Amino acid sequence: MAVLFELHNVRKRYGSFEALKGITVSVEEGTMGLLGPNGAGKSTLIKALLGLLPFDEGQATVLGHRLPEAAQLIRRDVGYMPENDCYLPRMTAVQYVTFAGRLCGMPRRDAFQRAHETLHYVGLGEARYRRLGTFSTGMKQRVKLAQALVHGPKLVLLDEPTNGLDPDGRDQMLALIMDVARRGVSVMLSTHILYDVEQTCERAILLNHGGLVHYGTITSMKDDKRNNYEIKVREGADRMAASLKARGATIEEDRGALLVVALPEGQTTTSILQAAVEAKVQIRHMVPYDLTLETAFLNIIGQERESEAQASAAKES
Repeated sequence: MAVLFELHNVRKRYGSFEALKGITVSVEEGTMGLLGPNGAGKSTLIKALLGLLPFDEGQATVLGHRLPEAAQLIRRDVGYMPENDCYLPRMTAVQYVTFAGRLCGMPRRDAFQRAHETLHYVGLGEARYRRLGTFSTGMKQRVKLAQALVHGPKLVLLDEPTNGLDPDGRDQMLALIMDVARRGVSVMLSTHILYDVEQTCERAILLNHGGLVHYGTITSMKDDKRNNYEIKVREGADRMAASLKARGATIEEDRGALLVVALPEGQTTTSILQAAVEAKVQIRHMVPYDLTLETAFLNIIGQERESEAQASAAKES
């Protein structure tokens, strides 16, 4: 599998604040989510990969081109859909997308033809001569996607592409993103909506406080290797929880009658049934518990914060 970009000990500072802290990673082609809390460094990483922000330390290549020397070549091969609107309201959609193609080095005639084709592709064919200032939020998001695709990039960087969309508009945007990927274009999706990543991406990059916390498949991110079960009891959930804890189990979630339980290594559902007998409760529902991407994300961030707290405490002592 071809490599999209490689980072080696990459750092970026804004004064005394370190936005990227020695990131080293090799990312393969395909679809990936870029995740992290606010201030994690996601936008800084995107802009740095485009050559718009210089690194303070480290080395980086994108699609085989070295930064910062080949920044212009990189922007010819990469499409970028920004989070914020950036257009002239009096321009028509076709003028705007043509202009984006020209900025990427396309001849005027080719850019104009591709602008028509790309606007049809994103569902704005009938609106291509309308001024952008008259567009709805959903139409603005689509035209931003069109300008990112007009020059036929090998990789597109999408920053919050479903921002402001209603459920139907979001589903349509996700369907477009998945179709782009099926056509052989690699996609990196930066978003705070983890459902969007779970629906569209194969892998995820997780940043926290400027550092790389996780890179791998969505499946590996959700596989925490624990022996978890979701249990619903008729009544007496507090007694059930106490009985399970006495057997060494951990109550991961307590939602009243519904418990998410992590059993110790080596224990099976027999332990749960025995705990129910001891607590004199009736189990109405018991299934293996699969983590959602959101739960996995929170677990990884929580573990990272715990590690940071322990390291800080060790330094103080």
